[in-house]
Amino acid sequence: MRLFTLCITLILMISLVFAEETPKQDSNTNHATLCSNNLQEIGKAIQTYKDEHGEFPDWLSDLHDKHLSDKNILICPSDTNNGKVLYSRAVDPNLPVSYNYEFYSGQRKTVKEDRIMYGDVVPLVRCMHHLGKNGITYNLSFDNKVNPLPYRWNSSLVELFGDVEKTINTLEEGFSKQPKKARYFHVYPILTKLYVEVGRIDDADNLIKHYKTLIIPENYSHNFYLGDMLRHRNRIDEELELYLKYDAEYPENRFVLEKIANIYQYQGKTELALEYRKKYVPGLAYIGKMVPDFNATDLDGKAISIEAYRGKVVLVDFWAVWCGPCVAETPNMKKVYDAYKDKGFDIIGISLDSDEANLKEYLIKNNITWRQVFSGKGWDSPVARQYGIYSIPNMWLIDKDGKLISNNARGKELESLVAEALNDKTIE
Repeated sequence: MRLFTLCITLILMISLVFAEETPKQDSNTNHATLCSNNLQEIGKAIQTYKDEHGEFPDWLSDLHDKHLSDKNILICPSDTNNGKVLYSRAVDPNLPVSYNYEFYSGQRKTVKEDRIMYGDVVPLVRCMHHLGKNGITYNLSFDNKVNPLPYRWNSSLVELFGDVEKTINTLEEGFSKQPKKARYFHVYPILTKLYVEVGRIDDADNLIKHYKTLIIPENYSHNFYLGDMLRHRNRIDEELELYLKYDAEYPENRFVLEKIANIYQYQGKTELALEYRKKYVPGLAYIGKMVPDFNATDLDGKAISIEAYRGKVVLVDFWAVWCGPCVAETPNMKKVYDAYKDKGFDIIGISLDSDEANLKEYLIKNNITWRQVFSGKGWDSPVARQYGIYSIPNMWLIDKDGKLISNNARGKELESLVAEALNDKTIE
């Protein structure tokens, strides 16, 4: 009887879980379906508008109400603002519209050039309201098809065209019509990669040779595209030579340093790769060494430095309230802080916020009591600049002697690192 009761209880619990989860999944799926249907209706309305006027509308609102009787079709069901475009300066002046109309007058020339390069797979209308839910956009292309695509839609050309050969043919035709337009130089590595995939090695080499005649030798982006082409062609030594040359001219460029480190790692030269990573990964060069001190004031106007924490294990946390991953670390940091603050552990927050009131509100609301350094200068925070911080969260754990234990003390590893540094054996 007890076993039967237990089984019934488990079944009810599982049913409740699915009862709670399924509507959310169905809601997202339903919104995507409704959005796709809206885009299809908008596509039909644009076509009838073109048939009557001989040209595309200036705005999607021009479709209402003769060609699109229901103006609610211009609202995506995932748009919580009920008619607001995202990631676009093109706001429809006449009606609330959720969808980004790519062919508005201010962008029409650019989109026409895109169609020369890519054909009719170019998006005509886009919806950005699903990016936060499933990481994709929904797009009505000029060929009147609706496709779910990444934000950078032209990173999925093979999927759009259906096969590699059709993609190659389209890009070849596009380059034949506008070969020297620099804003399409990023497409050369894509075509190089496709040539290699289908075994057209000579075409890949000829394309690289041709591209070299087009670029400005001093142009940073142009040379990065060349590096990508050389990598796709497996001409790694030439790629390395290219970046080493740039490194000599711009020795502190972290993008160049990262490229060189990755090449050395690919070649199995791990020590060289590490040396270059130390040049651009904040804190990596200090592992096992003394961390240079800083001098600043906290939110209360009191002096603060690493030296003042000597004898304690301290976490220096570069963060900001607006940084989602930073905020996600807060519960775990509080847990570790509460468990070890009386055993010799402390935290210093280096806030890259610009709004002091907003920062203080967050600290009070979340009961964060460790000290905070705030300059109000964001990425130009003097302490952040001193240590070369260019991304957050950046969490450095420093031992009692002031030496760096880890430059990435995050998540579940934080507690084990702190416990080990404190020689605490109670952690499971």
